[in-house]
Amino acid sequence: MSIRILILAILFLNLSCSRRDEAQKKHQKAGFVERHHHERKWSPSLPQKKSLPQYPWEIAQKTAHPVITKEFFRCNGSSMNPPRFIQRTKVNVRLDDCGGANSHSLPLKGEKEFIYPILVDLLNYLQEKTEHKVVITCGHRCPQHHFYARDEVQNRYSKHMIGAEVAFYVSGMEDEPEKVVELLMAYYDGRGPEYTQFQRYTKSDTDVSTLPWYNKEVFIKLYQPNEGRDFDNRHPYPYIRVQVRYDRDLEKRVIFRWDEAEKNILRY
Repeated sequence: MSIRILILAILFLNLSCSRRDEAQKKHQKAGFVERHHHERKWSPSLPQKKSLPQYPWEIAQKTAHPVITKEFFRCNGSSMNPPRFIQRTKVNVRLDDCGGANSHSLPLKGEKEFIYPILVDLLNYLQEKTEHKVVITCGHRCPQHHFYARDEVQNRYSKHMIGAEVAFYVSGMEDEPEKVVELLMAYYDGRGPEYTQFQRYTKSDTDVSTLPWYNKEVFIKLYQPNEGRDFDNRHPYPYIRVQVRYDRDLEKRVIFRWDEAEKNILRY
């Protein structure tokens, strides 16, 4: 019985729809579309191929190698690294690495991630002049990764932790670090005697055999293959460390501060 009712309902709906369609057709009228004599048919212009917009660092790129930005300075820490144990006053101390760029930001300045611009400028200058890739082995280090990588007491106040120091070598010029240092000094040509006149640091409180160089803004150290080896510098090459001494924008010395190193990063 229910099947018969369902069939009758379907027939009734179809009949109603067909009658409504016939009623609509009776009220439809055909006509011509009239135009004025000055009207013309619109024809769209063909699409023009455009190149993708470039990022600022792509526009500035002058070599085949990527332009160095602050992103290249991210901390090398990794939670996958095994713990290290060091001897401290007859007690074994466990050191765990940080999670690297996945766990914290670069140092902050004005609520934005920050690396001292002179370091970025110097490394891009080297790439442009040498046409070789600059390999950053150590940029920013958070305090946790810094002591995991290099636990000596004398390195407790490293400016790596505030984004004011970088360690690197130039690919293809691994055996010519002195030439790289000369290029770093040449960057300052024509900038005044306090920048162009580099002095040698003669005190014995450094960890290098080659006397460092410095001007008003930067301090340059050259590490030989048997010097300065740590977790981030396990390669066999000589390498260079550049430390910022003076902030030209703020016109003041750059001094390491613990609160700046520990509290001035975002932790995720």
